Parts: sequence; structure tokens; C-alpha cells
Amino acid sequence: MIDAILQEFPKYFPEINNAIGAGIFIFARLAGFIRFAPVFNRKEIAGMVKLSFILILTVVITMTMKPSAAPTNSSLFLGILLNFVAGAMLGFVAQCITQAIAAAGDMINMQMGLSSAMVLDPTTSAQVSIVGNFFTVLAMIIFIHVGGVYWLLSALMRSFEIFPVYAYAIPLEQLVNFDYLIKLTSNVLFVGLQIASPILLATLGQDLILGIISKTAPQVNVFQLSFLFKPVLGAAIMVWIMPIIFNVISDYFLSFSKIF
Repeated sequence: MIDAILQEFPKYFPEINNAIGAGIFIFARLAGFIRFAPVFNRKEIAGMVKLSFILILTVVITMTMKPSAAPTNSSLFLGILLNFVAGAMLGFVAQCITQAIAAAGDMINMQMGLSSAMVLDPTTSAQVSIVGNFFTVLAMIIFIHVGGVYWLLSALMRSFEIFPVYAYAIPLEQLVNFDYLIKLTSNVLFVGLQIASPILLATLGQDLILGIISKTAPQVNVFQLSFLFKPVLGAAIMVWIMPIIFNVISDYFLSFSKIF
């Protein structure tokens, strides 16, 4: 009885077959996007939450698109693979943008003498510096604050217009504005240095002072003093200039809003 109903159901609702076929490809693109996109790829977010979010978005996008029937010569495996790659590309490009902030945190961490103090990053399952991890979390908060999540979701929705679910050629130059991306990423190291420069200069000044002390008073244990004062000085300056750092990171993210 149930088998007969299932066989007759598509005859009365033919759009169901189209929606299911397109939904599989849409799900693959969303899975690739969520896997690499900043904020969404954080392992602090439970896997079931991510899966539920992907399923809800899949249903919403499928109902919005009103997909047509799949081409007769279409390949299920190839279609899933290309859609996953398209979504992963969007997420990976956005993830690369946030790495400048983490690099600034790593430079500050090294100058503060905290190179041996490492923590586990749940997203990459790798050991990262304390300050670098702090700046990564700060970057995610600022990214959400300036509307980064909206940019990512807008780019994802626009990708279905540029690269339909049944297409077999990814238009890279239309998915992402690579000329603008290359122009801005050339300044990634500069942005990292710009964020870290106040603390780098302060610790450099401290090293010069300690060097002078070691020459004038050799009996003073300068090495021990350096370990004592560097973290304190670096943390104090970081707290003092935090509003400036917030504005610099915000402007940095806003400058990338045109690549999607």
C-alpha cells in the first residue's frame, strides 16, 4: 500500500522530484560553505546546530528557487562535487581575510615573551598562541558586528544566480572579485603590523632600556626582568589601545565588503 502511494505521489506532485534533486546540490554547496566560512566553521558551534542550519537553508533556498528538472545527462556525483567546491571557495576566501588579525596576535604574543604559552584552537585542532587566539575571537566578534555574516550569506545566495546548481563550469571571475581581492590581500601583512605596531614598539623600547641597564649595571639580571615586565607592559598597552584596534579591524573588514 505504502509503495503504491510513493509511486503515484510524483505523478500528482512532479515538482517534488525537481525540489529533491536540486536540494541535494544546494545542500552540498551549503555544506562546503559552512565548513570553511568564518564564524560558521567554529567548532564551538555543535555539529547538529550546523546541520540543522544547513537543512533549513536548503529548504528555504529550494522553495525560493522553484528549480526545474535536472538535465538528462547530469551526473549526481559531479554535481555534488562542483557545488561543494563552489561553496567551499566562498568560505575559504572569507576565512583567508581573517588571517591577518590572527597574524597580528601572533606577532604581539612573540614580542610579549609568551611564545611557550599555547592553547588548543578547536577550529583547526592546532596549538595557537594565547594572544593570537584572543585576536581571532575578537576578529569574529567584529566581523559579525560590521555585517560580515550578511555579506557571506548574500554572496552565497548570489552564487546560485552566477553558478546554477546544475551547471558544470564554475565562473571564478564572477563568484569573487579576484582583482580587488589581490589588491587588498597585498596589504595583509601591513594591516597585521599596523595592529601590532604599538605593542611591538613598546617592547622594543623596553629591550633598549634593559640593554642599557645591562651595560651600566652588569649585576642586574636583565633576562629575568625582561620575562617579568614584557607581558605586563604588552597587556597594559593592548588594553589601552583596544578602541583603536577595534576601529582598525572594523575598517579592514569593511574594505573587503566589495569582493563578494
